[in-house]
Amino acid sequence: MPQPPEQPPFPKHFDGKRYYNPDSPQARGLRDVLRWKFTSRPEPSTFVADVTPSKPPQSVPANELRVTLINHSTVLLQRDGVHILTDPIWSKRASPVTWAGPRRLREPGVRWEDLPRIDIVLLSHNHYDHLDLASLRRLAQSGQTRFIVPTGVARLLRTQGIGPVRELDWGESVAVAGTNIHGVPALHFSARGPFDRNRTLWCGFIVETAGQIVYFAGDTGFGSHFAQIRERFGSPRLALLPIGAYAPRWFMAPIHMDPEDAVRAHDILGAGTSVATHHGTFQLADEALDVPRKRLASYSRGDSIVVLNNGQSLTLEL
Repeated sequence: MPQPPEQPPFPKHFDGKRYYNPDSPQARGLRDVLRWKFTSRPEPSTFVADVTPSKPPQSVPANELRVTLINHSTVLLQRDGVHILTDPIWSKRASPVTWAGPRRLREPGVRWEDLPRIDIVLLSHNHYDHLDLASLRRLAQSGQTRFIVPTGVARLLRTQGIGPVRELDWGESVAVAGTNIHGVPALHFSARGPFDRNRTLWCGFIVETAGQIVYFAGDTGFGSHFAQIRERFGSPRLALLPIGAYAPRWFMAPIHMDPEDAVRAHDILGAGTSVATHHGTFQLADEALDVPRKRLASYSRGDSIVVLNNGQSLTLEL
């Protein structure tokens, strides 16, 4: 039987000490961070008490994929007895401390006690708004959850007693609970302190389930990796695409898409449906909390690009 053609590797992204964005602009350095902070005029945002928490079902029919936006980049995917959670955060701040740093401006859309069993957690990188140790420790207490992380991130989880954990580089795969998980490129950076910049990898994930493809982009700037992902895996039934923390563009464009970029990514991927993430809970850049969703709404695409409220769900037939 003829063998399928071997897929070309994703571009080199490690120089022996640090990871980087291949053939793309890198995240801005300290001088530009200071320039941004001293010259920016962030639009004001305050706490918004408009969330009505929902309670996801304990299971969904075999021919359905249920997508629930909990908050920020935390999405619950439910499919035929397998429950996947992306970048979970329930903490009040996206910060190493409880008294400073970006604070929550909307409540989670699902209460902790209303979560169903979580089989798989996907962590896209180690920033505090995506890797929240308090939430991960609570998930690990169940003893039922597997954690899938980019290369280099497992060490942090293991020091906190969080596991079992499996690392993936771009192009690597693992089978968990009858589901194939693939690490794929993203354009971003990593750091949890001043001395560990880009010592660990960042990535997106492809989830293969029941012959369908789900793409979780994590945190990423716009780039050629969307075409590479489609070429390798085909068009996703569902894409989770970030739309927020994009202003000012001179600073954020290498690492964060804006709504226009997300629309372009949706088209390049050929996604059946895209759901917006990375918005509406923490103000991490200069644009106000709900500006990203309003800008995205100006691009009329019917129901192919969806903005969910915290706690709102979408059900796709497979």
